[in-house]
Parts: sequence; structure tokens; C-alpha cells
Amino acid sequence: MRNCLTPLFAIMAKEVQQVRRDRLTLGMIAGIPLLLITLFGYAIDTDVRHLTAAVADQADTQLSRRLVADAQASQVIQVVARVQTAGQLQDLLDRGRIYVGLLIPADFERRLEQPGRPAAQLLVDGSDPTILGAAKGLTTMSLRNPARSARVAPGPLFEVRNFYNPERRSAVFVVPGLVGVILNMTMVLFTAVAIVRERERGNLELLINTPVSRAELMLGKVFPYILIGLVQVTLILLLGHLLFRVPLNGSLLDLYLAALVFIAANLCLGLLISTGVHSQFQAMQMTFFYFLPSILLSGFMFPFDGMPRPAQLIAEILPLTHFLRLVRGIMLRGAMLDQLLPDLLALVAFLSIALVLAVLRFKKRLD
Repeated sequence: MRNCLTPLFAIMAKEVQQVRRDRLTLGMIAGIPLLLITLFGYAIDTDVRHLTAAVADQADTQLSRRLVADAQASQVIQVVARVQTAGQLQDLLDRGRIYVGLLIPADFERRLEQPGRPAAQLLVDGSDPTILGAAKGLTTMSLRNPARSARVAPGPLFEVRNFYNPERRSAVFVVPGLVGVILNMTMVLFTAVAIVRERERGNLELLINTPVSRAELMLGKVFPYILIGLVQVTLILLLGHLLFRVPLNGSLLDLYLAALVFIAANLCLGLLISTGVHSQFQAMQMTFFYFLPSILLSGFMFPFDGMPRPAQLIAEILPLTHFLRLVRGIMLRGAMLDQLLPDLLALVAFLSIALVLAVLRFKKRLD
């Protein structure tokens, strides 16, 4: 029996020693559980509150101001802007700056005296059914006069107007997000193994001895995959339209321009990862470690406003967060690219930083 177990224990000891020497694997053994517990325990909250909102109070009376105060006190919305007209509320919705618009008409108090007639409107970005459901919680509010404890008038306070997804279909919200998720996973993975693969095959020394500069080598690794990424975008859009009837309300050119920047940003990030690992397996590990928080914090699975502020700040660093705003804004809200310029510029900044760091890291490793 001892003769049979000795080889087994020897292999086990060898494997333990190998794991101990692989710092990346050793770190991920503890890192992945800690990351998941932290994200799901603190950052992920399906009870959506503090939806960014704007108010157009055309009545500007004591009762209308009371209505706004009560709506904020419910913690369903957080007023971040005040405008004058319904058109301005619509523009903020189109730009993705708010999820809810509270429109209080000039005859608000007269409407309160008419039982059964809504006295105000809620303009809701209903592309995400979860947000629509949370906003509808305001319809159960009871407006009370500060001087009395009774409700001012019976009947519903709000008429809810659902924008961008009137049929309340989840596919309309999910499929545009899948464009970003699929690109985020494949593009980073393709280039994360690029330099490592050349090193493992012994081709890296040959490339170093050619007259190709380090920057040209990096860009040469990126450009072919840009075309592959655009092919993936086309395939997802076609399937989304044919199978799920997902609309494209904005410009197709704007969508491809945004996708182009996002693809390049992820490819450069993959190159940066490839300069810091020693094997293709480690590159895949790092890709997974990056992909996990991206999909959980970007707003693809859980509403962005439902996360605590520290998690939102981390999400703002991730390119997927900004691309989801771009692709959903263009496809569902019909927004123009100039209306979504802050998110586009964030992607350009991420692309530039990742590319510069990848080139510098690659140069440093070759010295």
C-alpha cells in the first residue's frame, strides 16, 4: 500500500509547490471569493433606490413643493436637476442623465380637486423594467397637507409614462447590453494571450530583431481584431433584430463609431495584461478577474443607481460601464453621439492610457 501511495503523495507535493510558486494563482484563490462576497454583499442591491431624477415644477406652490419633498423622502428618487418644461425633461432622459422626470403642471392644485384624475406625471426611462417597477412605487404615495394629517385628494397622484420600452420586454434592454459584454470578454481575451503566445512559441525574439518598432508591433496586434470585433457587433445586431425585434432608434454609424472605440480600448487592455503575465493560462485568469467586476458593476445585470457610491466610482473606471450607456442610448433612446459625449471621451481616455502603458511595459520587459 505504501508503495502505491508514495507516487501519489509525490505528485500532490509537486502540485502544491507549483501553486505556491505561482503568485497569480495563489492570489486568485483568495481574491475571487473576497471579490464576490464584497460585490454581492455591498455593491449589488436589487432594491433600487435613489434613481436620478429631474423636476419641472410649473405650479411652484406649497403643495407642489411638498410633493417633490415627499417623493425624495421615499428614497425612490434623488433630484439632481430642476428644469422648466417637459421638453427639457425629455432631453435629459434622452441623454441618459436621469431615469425619472417629475412633471408638475401649472394647474396642479386644480387637478388635485378632481377625483380619479392624475395630478402630475412621471416620465420614466422604462428600457430597464426594474427601474420602471421601482419608479411606479411613487404612485402609491399619499400627498398630505402640512397643516393637516389627511390626504389632500383621493385618486392617483401620478400618471406614469413609460419611454423607450413600452412593451416592457427584457430582451430590449438585455440584447444591447450583450453587445458590450461579448466584446468585453472576447476582445480582452484575444489580445491578453497575444504577447505570451509569441513568447511561448519562440517568435518574440524574431519579432524583436525585425525593424518593426514596439509601438508598431502593438498596433499590428490590435488592428486585425478590430475587424473581428465589428463583425461580432454586426452579428449580434442582426440576431437581436431578427429573433427579439430589438429596435435601433439611433444612427447606425454612431453605434459603430462607439463600438470601434470600445473594441480598441478592450484590445489595448488585453495587450497590457499580456505584458504582465508569463503564460496563456495566467492571461485567462487575469481576463476572468477583470471580466467579473465589469459585468456586475457596469449596469448590465443590476441597476447602476442601486449600487453604493464607492461601487459606482469603481464602475466609472470600467469601459463597459460607459459603452453600455452609449449602446443603450443610441439603440433605445435614439440619442446622438454628441449627446453622449462624456461617455465617449471616457472610452477614448481609457484607450489612450491602456495603449501607452502597454507599450511602456513591453519596452521595459525587453530591456
